[in-house]
Amino acid sequence: MKLLIITQTIDKKDSALGFFHKWVLSLSTQFEHVEVICLKKGEYNFPPNVSVSSLGKELGNRSRIQYILRFYRLIWNLKRKYDGVFIHMNQEYILLGGLIWTILGKKVFMWRNHYGGSFLTDIAAAFCNKVFCTSKFSYTAKYKKTVLMPVGVDVDSCKMDVSIDRIPRSVLFLGRLDESKRPHLLIEAFGIIAKQGIKFNATFVGGPSKTDSGYPIRLEKQVEELGIRDKVKFVGAVPNTETFRYYRSHDVFVNCSKSGMFDKTIFKSVACGCLTIATSRDFGDLVGDEFIFADNDSKALAEKLKRFLTVSFQERAQFMETLASCIKNHSLEALVIKLKEEIDI
Repeated sequence: MKLLIITQTIDKKDSALGFFHKWVLSLSTQFEHVEVICLKKGEYNFPPNVSVSSLGKELGNRSRIQYILRFYRLIWNLKRKYDGVFIHMNQEYILLGGLIWTILGKKVFMWRNHYGGSFLTDIAAAFCNKVFCTSKFSYTAKYKKTVLMPVGVDVDSCKMDVSIDRIPRSVLFLGRLDESKRPHLLIEAFGIIAKQGIKFNATFVGGPSKTDSGYPIRLEKQVEELGIRDKVKFVGAVPNTETFRYYRSHDVFVNCSKSGMFDKTIFKSVACGCLTIATSRDFGDLVGDEFIFADNDSKALAEKLKRFLTVSFQERAQFMETLASCIKNHSLEALVIKLKEEIDI
């Protein structure tokens, strides 16, 4: 089977979407030929059976109309090079191309994992043969055609032969500095434990999805107001290929995203040896309530931080054994096998 993949970015160094490069690389071993259409392309390295076409955002100065026209030209001109279409997260491409793919008799599959959605999501889903998500709390989990999937963590990227010392009492937040990721909750929790005399140091890795966002400035102001400037640092976005250094050098990882998103960072942090705390009820179902805190509750998060920042070596080892049990079924290898089974119908 020949597959067309449509995604936002193909760039293995992209701080937010660099992981998708490895997804495409792994999928290329399962399909005869893979065509990729992306909004923007950067650095990539694929085998001969993978071709990449960009809508041209990396060139700049293109209007939305130009992107749409190029998209239509590509899906039509490439029509003999794919049997099915796999759209990653962006339902807009199905809204644009769904009717054409129906006329052409192409199978359509959408990956969309987010707690939010609308009637436009419902329309996009109507064009799909199947919809994929990882969380039972995702907006798309309600469809009869939805299939719950492994998260798809590239465990191999966590096993690099590099010696990195883990910093005692260190806390990591790694993700976009957007309100939807709720890093402000973690800062609130830091303010609480700082007043209680709990020692810690924290690193925030990531930048906003919109370059003109004022949210990161608000976070830094929040840190100043809580008097924890000496304990918290913001390092900005880093290449996806370098994130393992932060996971492996920190003691505790915190993810504040609402249930329904089930971020890959949760699993990557576990694979790199971090004690992991999250809001996700999906994560709690896998590893137990010991590792989750009540949604939008900075006081509950503060209590978890106090617990994990003061565990003994033996307790930490026991916690990590529990956490590690969730990795195998959510590896990239498990995901690719499942995608092949579901798409190749």
